Amino acid sequence: MRFKGLDLNLLVALDALMTERNLTAAARNINLSQPAMSAAVARLRAYFNDDLFTMHGRELIPTPRAEALAITVREALLHIQLSVISKDLFIPAKSGRRFRIILSDFITLVFFKTIVERTAREAPEVTFDCLPLADDYDQLLRRGDVDFLIMPELFMSKQPREALFEDIFVCVACGTNKPLSEPFTFDRYMSMGHVAVKFGNTLRPSIEEWYLLEHGIKRRIEIVVQGFSMIPPVLSGTNRIATIPLRLAQHFAKTIPLQIMELPLPLPSLKEAIQWPALHSSDPASIWMREMMLDEASRMASSPERLFGNSTLAAV
Repeated sequence: MRFKGLDLNLLVALDALMTERNLTAAARNINLSQPAMSAAVARLRAYFNDDLFTMHGRELIPTPRAEALAITVREALLHIQLSVISKDLFIPAKSGRRFRIILSDFITLVFFKTIVERTAREAPEVTFDCLPLADDYDQLLRRGDVDFLIMPELFMSKQPREALFEDIFVCVACGTNKPLSEPFTFDRYMSMGHVAVKFGNTLRPSIEEWYLLEHGIKRRIEIVVQGFSMIPPVLSGTNRIATIPLRLAQHFAKTIPLQIMELPLPLPSLKEAIQWPALHSSDPASIWMREMMLDEASRMASSPERLFGNSTLAAV
C-alpha cells in the first residue's frame, strides 16, 4: 500500500532495522528474506534520498536522517497497533500480555514482587521482562520498546508519569563493624570506606551519590557494585559502610546482620515514580497494570520517618 508515494510496508522494515541494527536480524524480526530486506533498504534510501545506514562490520550505523525518522515511525506504528489492530476488549484473567519493565533490584525487592504476586492471582497468563537500567532508557521508553520505567522521579523525562512511594536514605554496615561503636558523626561518615552502586556501561551514579556530588560531598568509594542486592555481602566482615534506602535496608536485615543508622547529613527523600510511553496512555492493558502498581504503592502508607522510628542508631 502506498501513501503519497511511500510504500507503508517500508516503515515496518525501517523500524525493524533501527531496532535490530543488523540486516539479518531485522529481516527475521518481520519475517522477510534477507534479499527482500536488502531491497527494502534500497527503496528506503531512494525515497528519503539518504543512505540511512552505513555498515560497521555487521552492525548498521544509522545516519542522522534515520535517527530523526526512528521516533516518528515507531510512534506511528504503535498508534496503529494500539488504536486499530488491538481493538479487542482487554480481560486480565484471559490476557497473555508480556510487559517489559525497566527497574532496579531495589524496586524489585521492596515493591515489584507484590505486583508479581498479585498478577499471578488476577491474570496468571500475564508475564514480565524485568530489565536493568540501560544507558538509553529514555530512548527505549519514547520508542515504546518498554512498557514501563520505575526509577527516581528526579531522573525522569517528560513522558507521562505518576508518583509511587517515598523512602529515606540510611547508612548500613556489617553487624560486626567496630568503628561504629563510636558516635556516628559526619566526619566519621566521610572518613570510612564506602560501597556504592553504579548502573549501566557508563557507570551512572545512583541517586544518593548524585545528591552528594551536587552538594560537593565526595565519599571514599572503595567498592562499586552493579546492584543494591550486592551491597550486604560485600559489607560483610568489613568496616565499610553504604548509603541505601531504608526499606531496602530493612529487607536485607531480615536475613543478614546489619547495623542501620541515621545519616549524619541531610539528604532529600527518595521519590520513586512510574513512567510509560505517551502512546500507551490509552492502552487498556497499560492502564490496568499501572492502576495495579499505583494501588499497591498506596498500601505502602507508612511514612519513611515512622518506618525508621525516633532512634538515631539501630542495630538489627
